[in-house]
Amino acid sequence: MKTNLNFHKRNKHKSGYDLDTLCRSYPDLKPFVFENEYQTQTIDFANPKAVKALNTALLFVHYNIKFWEFPDTNLCPPIPGRVDYIHYLADLLKQSDVDKNINVLDIGTGASCIYPVLGKAEYDWHFVGTDIDKKSLQYAQKIIAKNKLDTSIKLRHQRNSSNILKGVLEVADKFSAVMCNPPFYKSETEVLEATTRKLIGLNKDRTDVVRNFSGTHHELWYKGGEKAFIHNYLYESTLFKDQCLWFTTLVSKKDLIKGIQTSLKKLGATKIKVIDMGQGNKKSRIVAWTFSVKTNMLL
Repeated sequence: MKTNLNFHKRNKHKSGYDLDTLCRSYPDLKPFVFENEYQTQTIDFANPKAVKALNTALLFVHYNIKFWEFPDTNLCPPIPGRVDYIHYLADLLKQSDVDKNINVLDIGTGASCIYPVLGKAEYDWHFVGTDIDKKSLQYAQKIIAKNKLDTSIKLRHQRNSSNILKGVLEVADKFSAVMCNPPFYKSETEVLEATTRKLIGLNKDRTDVVRNFSGTHHELWYKGGEKAFIHNYLYESTLFKDQCLWFTTLVSKKDLIKGIQTSLKKLGATKIKVIDMGQGNKKSRIVAWTFSVKTNMLL
């Protein structure tokens, strides 16, 4: 598959996928691989089972994750895009002269536990993952246990769906960074509309396939959407500014950036960074902020 120059330079998937190698190491992927009209091996990216098999194979081959199972109703994260966030966060921490004993808080870790798994595999980071869905945490814990990651990854239940950091951070906690992939949509209707557009982009009839795209309520939508979630997060970050060096979040909508920057300045952030990421046809970015004076001097 073709090279993606938009990925981070350390992303193992920037040159595409070697499907033959992946199938040899993870045979469950093989039934989903076919040769397209251009005589190129590929999978049907509109088929969630094929996508899940591909991402499981990537974890198996490139990240030494031998068990990665969770319900098909939960969101299946695309590994190349998720690991890009990890690499850019690593750059940010290194620029801040933080490259040892890194401890990361992952907000909304989900059933797949994907950011902790990748962060541990790539940089040997330690993680605390949080989620409001107890069932998701149960599946995440099984992934942690089966891959013998118990000493590196801990999970906490967020009991109040209105809170993001409150209720899960403890007094003694110190984190090098917080990362978050917020729910992007305001409602289920908005999710279905976005899915329809995605299917049209993949040249698929939406009639039978729309409901196949995975993701639970908590993973996909939040009252007020991405904007409301992030601004709640911005406010709560001020309550823990002495316990976390960098706060970060993915932002899908570019037009939210200006408002985020304005709010952070009012809240007293000493440094704000916007890191652009490009993954195929999709553009995303990470917004990072800190309240540390020392970090402001380093960057």
